[in-house]
Amino acid sequence: MDLLTNTIRPYAWGSTTAIAELVGERPTGEPQAEMWMGAHPGAPSRTPRGSLPDVIAADPDRELGAATVARFGPRLPFLLKLLAAARPLSLQVHPDLVQARQGYEDEQRRGIPVDAPHRNYKDANHKPELICALTDFEGLCGFRPATETADLFEGLGVPGLAPYVEALRTLPEADALREVFTAILTGDGEETARTVAATADACARLAGRYEVYARIAAHCPGDRGVLASMLLHHVRLAPGEALYLSAGVPHAYLRGLGVELMSTSDNVLRCGLTPKHVDVPELLRVVRFEPCGAEALRPRALPDGEELYETPVDEFRLSRHRLSGAAPTADLTRPAPQVLLCTEGAVRVGELKLAPGASVFVPAGERTEVSGSGTLFRATVSC
Repeated sequence: MDLLTNTIRPYAWGSTTAIAELVGERPTGEPQAEMWMGAHPGAPSRTPRGSLPDVIAADPDRELGAATVARFGPRLPFLLKLLAAARPLSLQVHPDLVQARQGYEDEQRRGIPVDAPHRNYKDANHKPELICALTDFEGLCGFRPATETADLFEGLGVPGLAPYVEALRTLPEADALREVFTAILTGDGEETARTVAATADACARLAGRYEVYARIAAHCPGDRGVLASMLLHHVRLAPGEALYLSAGVPHAYLRGLGVELMSTSDNVLRCGLTPKHVDVPELLRVVRFEPCGAEALRPRALPDGEELYETPVDEFRLSRHRLSGAAPTADLTRPAPQVLLCTEGAVRVGELKLAPGASVFVPAGERTEVSGSGTLFRATVSC
């Protein structure tokens, strides 16, 4: 097994303190948004044997296990991150596997460079993801019932929202959500800008349940996504709670520190809260226009002390081990690759000592005994 050296991505929405405080370092004053742990080519982890992608490529069956290679190919199918948000990320949605393959093949056929700013599909994979809160965490996730959004809009007393209120109250649910979402993203620029500004002012004045949207508007002034965000559930996670995000569900993280696990993909279709490209026709093809719950996911305790965050995904599996120095050593040996991340205390994985923020790559089948006193997150594939 290999201790990992990981890259921190300095996206503008990142916290300047959260990751530094977790790992016990002095903040640099610059945003530190994500620490990547895996073999993603954008920021691959490094090991004493070389970069993790090179280590895997040298002997995929040894590192990943023959079963993992047979199912997903000779690549690590998941990416683990520490994510630290101080301001909203873009409002976004991810395609399912069929949509991703179709979109990728279409853009390849049309000769759109993979790094083009208007390209939607960087690869042919889907991108389900799971975020587990380490601190109090806020996000937006999934459409709320249309009548609830109508009540929210109506309470602001903004004339420009009146057509949305009427549609949300009178049309069938799916039609209402599609029509209002589309109108927000495609409406006249000047008129929409006036409605966004009036909505932001009203949210700031009324506060209460509108406070979160006033905060979003302050970070993203004039952005259509301010209105689109009000169609979604506002979710608060306590430490240890998680949120699973499936294909077609609009979402955005707002603030907080968490452990994120996803399939290895860069496919993101943006809806707002961003200066980046928004492809409305493709977005409308991918978004699922139906209300959905946004309940916090809590781990299920297994007999061996593992706490499992259950999701319907094959590419990844996230669990947590809360270790006590008085407890016997836990055996985490598994016939699949693993990335283990310490987020609290002091944990030993084999002969390696992990402090908060430290992580290790464990090849498939490698004997893996852990001990110590702290919290260890385990990312692997579903077997």
